This record gives sequence, C-alpha cells and structure tokens, in this order.
Amino acid sequence: METEKKQPAPLQKSGAALESANFWRETSPLSHRPREKAAPLEGVRGEKACPPVSCRLCPRECGADRTVKDAKGLCGGGSLPRVARAALHQWEEPCISGARGSGTVFFSGCPLGCCFCQNREISAGNFGREISVGRLSEIFLELQDQGAHNINLVSPTQYTPWIVRALEDVRGKLDIPVVWNTGGYERVGTLRMLDGLVDIYLPDLKYKSAELAGRYSGAPDYFEQASAAILEMFRQTGKIRMGKDGTLERGLVIRHLCLPGARRDSWAVLEWIAENLPADGILISLMSQYTPYRPLPYKELNRRISSFEYNTVVDKALELGLRGFMQERSSAKEEYTPPFDLEGVQNKKRLREPSI
Repeated sequence: METEKKQPAPLQKSGAALESANFWRETSPLSHRPREKAAPLEGVRGEKACPPVSCRLCPRECGADRTVKDAKGLCGGGSLPRVARAALHQWEEPCISGARGSGTVFFSGCPLGCCFCQNREISAGNFGREISVGRLSEIFLELQDQGAHNINLVSPTQYTPWIVRALEDVRGKLDIPVVWNTGGYERVGTLRMLDGLVDIYLPDLKYKSAELAGRYSGAPDYFEQASAAILEMFRQTGKIRMGKDGTLERGLVIRHLCLPGARRDSWAVLEWIAENLPADGILISLMSQYTPYRPLPYKELNRRISSFEYNTVVDKALELGLRGFMQERSSAKEEYTPPFDLEGVQNKKRLREPSI
C-alpha cells in the first residue's frame, strides 16, 4: 500500500523542528500577494526533431554542428544523447520523489559549468555513454515499469531535439509526468519545443546578480535568460496540481541553492519570484546543501553556508508568503549525490545476446 504524502505544511520560523521526508522540510504560504499577470507567450515546436547544424539550443549559442559525429558544443553535447545514469532516485523534493522514487535520467554535459557543481563528473567531465533516441524511449518506459512516479530529465537542455523525439515516440505508452530538471539557463525558443510534452518544470534560479553569475558560472546574462525561461515554463504548466498520493502532477517548482556570502542575492531572487509569479501557483525549494567538494579559486566558496545565512533566506521567503520546501542542514553531504555508473543506460537485452 502506497504511503500517503502530506500536502505542504505551514511554514515555520527558521530552526523550528519539523518532520521531514528524506532531508526536506515542507513549507506553505502565510499570505498571498496580488501580482500583475505576465503577458502570454505563443508556444510553438517547429523543427523540434532536428539536431542543430549550428547549435543555438542554449543561451551560449556556440554554433556547433551537432549533426557531425564526435563534434561537440561548449556544453559537451554531441550528435547523440549522452547519459550517465537512469535509475530511481529518492533524494528529490517529496512531491517529486514520492514513496517509490523519481525516474531520473542524468544527461552528460551542461550549458552552464558552475565552478561548485556537485555533479561535476558528468557536467564538466562529460562522463556517460551515447545512446540512440530509440534507446532513450526504452529507458523512459523501463523506469515507468520500475514504479517511478515521473520521468525526471536532469540537465537535459543540450539534448532537447533528441528528447522531444523520444517523448513523442512513447506517446500513449508513458502515463506518468515528465519533469524538466534544469539549471535554468534556457532559451525561451528551445522551451517552446517542449510545450505539451513536459508536465513539471524544476529549474534553478541561481542568481539575480550578473556579477555572481559571471564569476561562478561564466554567464553574466544568467538572470536575464533564466527569468524569461521561468515565465515561459509557468505559461506552459499553469498552477501546480497535486495527485492524490501527494506527488506533483503538473506545475513549476523553482529551486534556489543558497551560497556562502550571497544571502542578499538570495533575497533578491525570492523578491523577483514573489513579484512575478503567484504565490499560490508555484512552489519554491530553498537548498542548504552547498558543500565545497574540492578547493575552489574563490575563497568565499570554500566553506558551507552558516545556519544564520540560510535562516535569513528562509525568513525572507516567510515574509514574502512563498511556499514550498526547505532542507535540513544534514543534506550537505556528498552521499546524496548518486553514483554515475551507467546504471540503466545500457540495453540489457542486447547485453545478453551472444557476440558474433
């Protein structure tokens, strides 16, 4: 019998003890602030299934020819999807992981390249195995058969046209939500290719400051791109819709990783969210898990965030009436990063066939 999941509970002051699922603590609004409605955008898919000859999928717009074997863009993406792991994952937000786990597909490479990335082995190192679109479709169905609450596409942007084809191939067979789990550095035009195919958007909104975005991610235009992308995501999904089991069926969950020394930028991020999106229509996820897994060139990043820093960000969310999730401090551990070992990537039937 499936464990019943609670709806988000009242947000408590920082440091208050709450029961949690995994290392998460659930929160909800204290108040609702009226906002102006964002102007609607037209959704189109166009030449969705075509690998780009001159790649403009992400804001880097590097122009790589992604139709040529072994050619790679700045993100590390080549002519076929590269995947590092495809397995059930328990460490997402409770409304994503549920009782049985989220069917995560970790794609290799990344348009951003944050210096503090906890998945650096696959984002910067590009570890993974190239697979066909057909195999990607099979993976989606295999994860569904394993009981996944959803298909969770992690760092997928650089493979959008291939993913669109794979999702269209499983129409009528895949009956669980599709999650687009991204660093937020997206082009609106690329997101429009996904309209009607993605049910849940799970983007980061890392920075408001162009200085911080340029310093840590080499992307001073990050907020400009990510904020426009998030408005497009909300246009596609509308307000959150929860299932009877407490997992999310549709909607937008915005993640923000609190960084050491950057609490004022975190406040600015939350203020933008409150001013531009309905507090009762989205969820936020405030993450305390930042851990410097290796020495970094920026002295301020070579420590974990303090309880004071994190609590001031939570208090700002309280003040703004936002709801969603906050993390336990124990989440800042490397064991919450899954092993990138190609689990679920290879075709098991093919492996059992005798070699010729």
